[in-house]
Amino acid sequence: MSSSLLQVRIDDELKAQASAVFEELGIDLPTAVRMFLKRSVLVNGIPFGMTLPKEDDRFRFMRALKQLQDEAQQNGTADMTLEEINEEIAAARRERDAGRAE
Repeated sequence: MSSSLLQVRIDDELKAQASAVFEELGIDLPTAVRMFLKRSVLVNGIPFGMTLPKEDDRFRFMRALKQLQDEAQQNGTADMTLEEINEEIAAARRERDAGRAE
């Protein structure tokens, strides 16, 4: 298969920002352009499927995870195995169901 050279003029800042995003995804800029072109042909249009979460989303996720870890520590469940947690849930359900039967 023969290849062609594609030259595109873009703003230096845009190139740097795009390169940083693609580096996080584990690919370089030329590979990303080839992927874009191949996907465009495949879907017969402009594809926009590969995205990274915004930094704000990552911050919210990490904050929520930390809150759950803190709650688990306060409730004494941080060191419990999944089996122990499931047994606690089953016991609470049995107790609840026994209360309904009375």
